[in-house]
Amino acid sequence: MTGEVRISAQTLLVLQALLEDSHTWIHGYDIALRTGLKSGTLYPVLMRLAQRGWLESRWEQPDDSGRPRHVYRFTTTGRKLARIAVAERKTAYPTGRRCPA
Repeated sequence: MTGEVRISAQTLLVLQALLEDSHTWIHGYDIALRTGLKSGTLYPVLMRLAQRGWLESRWEQPDDSGRPRHVYRFTTTGRKLARIAVAERKTAYPTGRRCPA
């Protein structure tokens, strides 16, 4: 079920990071590096996006690191909604000013 998501400044950062390579599975840690968000902010955003049907998530089996990692990618609908949300925010704040959360 795809639901509405509140597009806070933090959510927008996550959407933009995921749109950089929107068909690829990406680790939460990599999203944190791209966005600069701390885990206490990032993971609730990711969980909310997954619960609303924007993202799918799974556990990736460990490689040499020894422990599984959670990875995320857009659903087809989520990718479309993310592109719309990012475009709308850019239209509302075209000068690059920080948009309100």
